[in-house]
Amino acid sequence: MSLTHSPNILVFDVNETLLDITTLTPLFTRLFDDQAIFREWFAQLVLYSQTMMLSGLYTPFNELGVGALRMIADIYQITLTESDIAEFKERMSNMPAHADAIPALTRLREAGFRLVTLTNSPSSASPTPLEKAGLSDFFEHHFSVEAISKFKPAPETYQLVADTLAVDLSDLCLVACHLWDTIGAQAAGCHSAFVTRPHNAMLPAANVPEPNFVASDLITLTDKVISAKHD
Repeated sequence: MSLTHSPNILVFDVNETLLDITTLTPLFTRLFDDQAIFREWFAQLVLYSQTMMLSGLYTPFNELGVGALRMIADIYQITLTESDIAEFKERMSNMPAHADAIPALTRLREAGFRLVTLTNSPSSASPTPLEKAGLSDFFEHHFSVEAISKFKPAPETYQLVADTLAVDLSDLCLVACHLWDTIGAQAAGCHSAFVTRPHNAMLPAANVPEPNFVASDLITLTDKVISAKHD
């Protein structure tokens, strides 16, 4: 999608884009003696959230996360205890912000952008993970897919944001470190900004939409987004 105009509303993915999910790796190292299993768990979580969405089914993302952990444990013949599950939930609810998140969000807000979040995770009582990470106040609205019981990248998830804010999809730019998310957003009619954090990269294949902005970190991505607004 070409950038026909500079969108003024940035829609941020939360997990891994803003919050550092690698703080879960010590648990996987302890349980499986291999921190790489963490990435296998996350891939299974994304796979089955999208499978549920395509099948017309819905289970909250955090519950799928626990289920995926139990599934991986079964595959590797690891016995989980209730304290393991409790530690997993505690780590999931206390992920810190990436070091580049606050500086980037500060610059974007000062540049006049409207900022919102859109997450597959369900809403939670205060203090929320974003509040704990010191990021919540940067955003005017926090959207969760639980409102429509469909996970990203279903087009209805991005439409939820546009409808609630009373804007066109083309007025939105999704910011995410997952290409499957930016693909969904662009297919729905949004613009996208892709931050290629470790373990995330472009997919060189036919008909895969190229994000409007690409950078390896949020600071560089912010520079590109602000520059496009001033062009």
